[in-house]
Amino acid sequence: MALSSITKKLIMSISGLFLIVFLLLHMTINFFSVIDTINGTYGSADGLFQAGCDFMALPIVTIMVPVLAAGFIVHIVYAFILSLGNYKARGTERYAVANKTKAESWAAKNMLVLGVVVLGIVAFHLNHFWADMQLAEFQGHHAENPYTLLNATFGSWIWVVVYIVWFVALGLHLCHGFWSAFQSMGLSNKNWEKRLTYIGYAFVAVIVLGFSVVAVNACLHANGLIA
Repeated sequence: MALSSITKKLIMSISGLFLIVFLLLHMTINFFSVIDTINGTYGSADGLFQAGCDFMALPIVTIMVPVLAAGFIVHIVYAFILSLGNYKARGTERYAVANKTKAESWAAKNMLVLGVVVLGIVAFHLNHFWADMQLAEFQGHHAENPYTLLNATFGSWIWVVVYIVWFVALGLHLCHGFWSAFQSMGLSNKNWEKRLTYIGYAFVAVIVLGFSVVAVNACLHANGLIA
């Protein structure tokens, strides 16, 4: 039986909020490396970032990887389905929502494009971090030192700039997605619309700035500009 448009949007919303929670957790653990710099424990086995990575390697967390992957795939699949359906029904309004003002924003009209750009972040992370850490341990191999991986990945300012641009695209995607998810779940009304919008902006600022600072901090370490 074909799912209704409302059901599809609900699936998109739930999977999107699930990914947002993971994103916040991931950023927090990565930001531990910045705190390590302040505490003078960057690169140490006793560092907070090392402890965070050890936590992510626990079996109870590792078994969540397939769940996360499934949520991500569901989100992507339904994004294409909804975007294609909206494009056929409304032409250029590719990601229409009930609130016309919100729908006319640049981010709302280009959610699919921004989502494709965000895939670049995922590919980058899988190739540069996950494959050498969680996947390596899952296969019974020794995981790379997380600080070494950070320094090697962001040793070039070019990659830092690319990384930040990617996360700005993610931020634009989340600016609309955060509010839209609550609306699709029926949790947004006139009283909460502005509140959720500003909460979304604050969340996006924390995510984008957090990941960006981590990359810049690692680049400074890799080039010997800070100890």
